[in-house]
Amino acid sequence: MEWLNRLRDCIDYLEEHLEEKFDIDEVARISLTSKFHFQRLFHMITGITVAEYVRKRRLTLAAQMLATSDAKIIDVALKYGYQSPEAFTKAFNRIHGINPSEVKEKGISLKAYPRLSFQLQIKGEEAMNYRIVEKESFKVIGVSKKVTTVDGENFKIIPRFWQEVNGNGTCEDLKKYCGDLGMLGICADFDHEAEEFTYMIASEKTVDKVPEAFEEREIPAATWAIFESIGPMPHAIQEVFKRIYSEWFPATGYEHADAPELEVYLPGNPDAENYKCEVWIPVIKN
Repeated sequence: MEWLNRLRDCIDYLEEHLEEKFDIDEVARISLTSKFHFQRLFHMITGITVAEYVRKRRLTLAAQMLATSDAKIIDVALKYGYQSPEAFTKAFNRIHGINPSEVKEKGISLKAYPRLSFQLQIKGEEAMNYRIVEKESFKVIGVSKKVTTVDGENFKIIPRFWQEVNGNGTCEDLKKYCGDLGMLGICADFDHEAEEFTYMIASEKTVDKVPEAFEEREIPAATWAIFESIGPMPHAIQEVFKRIYSEWFPATGYEHADAPELEVYLPGNPDAENYKCEVWIPVIKN
């Protein structure tokens, strides 16, 4: 498929420029998509961000260089984009669990993150049913927190955030203001360079006066691709997100619009095997 070839071309470019300044704009140009869409697509397909992939590949090659040559740590640090030995040592230790100066010691093991490759797999899974809906802008209220995407931590942090908000009574307070959409999980303010985004647990704003403990946000008018999720939370909805990015986007003429993503939680038991909720993805026609 054409999109698969474009992903391979992007990986080729990244691998050929690991010793140079990371240029996400050029990678997006090769992918024939927007910078925002490519970074979201890459993250959901691979489980890591583009920046994280580049960092791990650089530190893999840096470890190999230190282990097999007489190169100085400062030279290796500069070669792979670090401005000081201190910054390099900190990043190196986070990946390999040791300092660069320890690489040549006997018995030391290093981690290697191989080059990514993509293969087309024909799956016998169910078709992805979706509908396209136009919706005017609307306001929501709720509570939010910054979430990191490094090493897939967002898939752990968000369920814990829901447990916290359910446990302290915040969800019950929000339900008093719910509109037709019910309770919402909102992914917004994607910062791919910092590898984080804002996750908000919210409801539609249906009254003028709301508790000061809640923050307010406007969801812009958009075209939404809406997908149904069936199964217990959070696994079911996480799998829907992965299928949207790994299967639906590549197979359609749509691209992600630079707007928040919505999780629409319908009434029911979220732990039940037949629990239904929806994923709303803002889209534009490519």
